[in-house]
Amino acid sequence: MPFTTDPLLRPGDTRASDTQVAEPDIQETTDTDLPWIVLVWNDPINLMSYVSFVFQKLFGYSKEKADLLMLDVHEKGRAVVSSGTREHAEIDVFRLHEHGLWATMQKDSQKDS
Repeated sequence: MPFTTDPLLRPGDTRASDTQVAEPDIQETTDTDLPWIVLVWNDPINLMSYVSFVFQKLFGYSKEKADLLMLDVHEKGRAVVSSGTREHAEIDVFRLHEHGLWATMQKDSQKDS
């Protein structure tokens, strides 16, 4: 019987350093996560000037850009006001809700080509 100093090894056992591990034959592909978009929806409560003001305050948009987004909300029923990671979108929706605007978020359906 061969002598071993490792009390957990029995004769014939191999040490972890003697064991060879083969790399798994798996090809991993990670599809980049699509950005999330934040939508502001039209409502009968808020004044158009207030909606434009909130866009300027929260997102730093110029008056012209904020007014264009506000007109999209008013005329088309909604506008995309920001995009980014899920966490960023959640924060934007929360901040818009704090200002009394109806906002939701969703995964962007458009891929960058």
